[in-house]
Amino acid sequence: MTAELWLPWLLLLWPLWLSRRPEASRPLWMRRSLLVLLALFSLRYLHWRVTASLNLNSPLAASLSVLLLLAEGWLLLSGLLPLLLAWRRFSDGRAEADAAQARWQASDWRPWVDVLIPTCGEPLPVLERCLVGCGSLSYPQRTVWVLDDAGRPEVAALAAAHGCRYHHRPQRLHAKAGNLNAGLALGAGDLVAVFDADFVPQQHFLNRTIGLLLDPAVGLVQTPQCFFNADPVMRNLGLERWLLPDEESFYRWIEPVRSAWDAVVCAGTSFVVRRAALASVGGFVEAAISEDFVTGVALMGQGWQLKYLSEKLSAGLAAESMHDFVRQRQRWAAGTLQALRLPQGPLRVARLHWHQRLAFLEGGLHWFNTVPQLVLLLMPLSLGLLGVLPVHVTAEALVERLLPLWLALLLSVGWLNRGSRHALLAELPGWALTVPLATTVLLSLWGRVQPFRITPKHRVRERGGIAPVLGLPLLALLLLNGLNLGALIRAVLAGPISPGQSLGLAWAGLNLLGLLVALRVCWDRPCPDPTPWLGLRLDVQLLGPTGQSRPAQLTAISERGADLECPKPWPGGPGWRLVFASAAGGASGVPALALKPLAEAPLSSLTRPIGPPLSVDWDPSDSQGLLALRRWLFSRAGAWPDRQAPPEWLALLAVLSQLPWPPPPPQAGRRSLVNQALHPDPAPDPGDSGGP
Repeated sequence: MTAELWLPWLLLLWPLWLSRRPEASRPLWMRRSLLVLLALFSLRYLHWRVTASLNLNSPLAASLSVLLLLAEGWLLLSGLLPLLLAWRRFSDGRAEADAAQARWQASDWRPWVDVLIPTCGEPLPVLERCLVGCGSLSYPQRTVWVLDDAGRPEVAALAAAHGCRYHHRPQRLHAKAGNLNAGLALGAGDLVAVFDADFVPQQHFLNRTIGLLLDPAVGLVQTPQCFFNADPVMRNLGLERWLLPDEESFYRWIEPVRSAWDAVVCAGTSFVVRRAALASVGGFVEAAISEDFVTGVALMGQGWQLKYLSEKLSAGLAAESMHDFVRQRQRWAAGTLQALRLPQGPLRVARLHWHQRLAFLEGGLHWFNTVPQLVLLLMPLSLGLLGVLPVHVTAEALVERLLPLWLALLLSVGWLNRGSRHALLAELPGWALTVPLATTVLLSLWGRVQPFRITPKHRVRERGGIAPVLGLPLLALLLLNGLNLGALIRAVLAGPISPGQSLGLAWAGLNLLGLLVALRVCWDRPCPDPTPWLGLRLDVQLLGPTGQSRPAQLTAISERGADLECPKPWPGGPGWRLVFASAAGGASGVPALALKPLAEAPLSSLTRPIGPPLSVDWDPSDSQGLLALRRWLFSRAGAWPDRQAPPEWLALLAVLSQLPWPPPPPQAGRRSLVNQALHPDPAPDPGDSGGP
């Protein structure tokens, strides 16, 4: 056995050993050594592809072979770019925010903050949740502005009911950027905070971010986006416990890495910006689809620093259907690619350092990756349907070159991104995005700019189904891959199998599996009630009208009701209330919540210590109790944890187990849940004293 064969496999022990402890606890040199190892594996593989694997036997074979090489080379080299950016030491910004908050509290700087909430047709329950959160901000020197581009009287009444100022501009020009600029003209606060209408800030949001702006060079502070409902990929597979939204990787790894290169991306919501900084660039950039990203770059071009604090200080609604999810990503892709051409964009704005441009360029290349991914999806068809082998491969090359690289990536990606994303598993559902995003990229290159579209939220869907624009391309690809796989199997059965046929079978089988997962992801589950439900386990008490008490455990909760497990029978009826036990921690301030009486109590489910959950609804007449509950659910500190991606192979098995049948419809015990964390409410902030 030669060293060229066993050495790569021996080197795989290094990422395997590193993964025994979290990346954040390892020395910097260990991360860098793994980055070097991945680069060497990638370049070694590409060297073999260029020098020994091309099929030049015919013009068709040569064309397909070179096309495949270009696609693989693009993906591998562009994949090395974010690894190169991770070479520097980076921080999540919390220690810096702690020190800045202490300095700010010791100072006498208490700037006025204009809180802007742009809205255009969002359902009232969604907007009211945001207004309750903004009204619960503990920092007193603030004015909350509701910027209503739909001009609805009911929104004006809702804003007045929650103590907010209301504004409707007569002309809806330049979409969200124009709305925000109209809002800027209304106030005069030194700072401006922006929240999308479906986002809810935690009560200490301003207290955690204002301190970073004590430095006069800092123009903007960005915080992560997280969500209190599962995105369609997680929900449609019924795997909320196993999968993480793709935003986790961006906000927990990519943004901190870019922060180390002074290339923080403004994400459009949950940020605080200095009014003077916005004035220096003429306000939010109205010519951009992604006004947030381009405005942030423009600020850097004027010499302002952007800071990133990787602390979940707000939460909002993710897209609720796969069609909306895909359209949202198409808008992001079109906006990023458009930004590369704008004068205020990262390639043309003045005074940016080369490393800032490189970091922003990597974000654009991420969307270009969908085109070579589509090539990899289609290329196996050449083996079975055309009889053309696009790559010459031997068994030794598979063992020495391809498999070590593939395993190195599987072992390393999840560790490097600090448990925020799987390697292989994150790509399988992403195949549902390949055709739509590749189309968007090609249209953007052609110069076609997509209009700004608001992602719909809080919609009732009584029936499940799949959008034809998503399903038809996947079905066509599935049919072609099935025919291709059948032809490959017939060829194998007709004679001895070659390494090329082995690779073709594995490749076609993986593509078929990916397409099945993508098709399954695109089939939206019914949503009779769009109210988000949160996973919590709390000890509670059921109090009756005559003083009787029943212990129970709360397993899920929402603004509409709760799921309980009751070890003792509960007769239901009018006059019952639910009380949080004092040991629950962090539930202070929530009074006893009135319950709607059950017409018929399922006593059989209440006689077992742990059984099918009992679902209860809150009494809608208990307005004060429900308001306190809403504040506690969405505005308390520390409610949104940083989850770790489960082991790749276990999560992959969970995905495969869901392919044969759809998940059951949402009901008590089977709800689509996003888990919350329980932390005690923070002590009163010294910076909160004083009045407007």
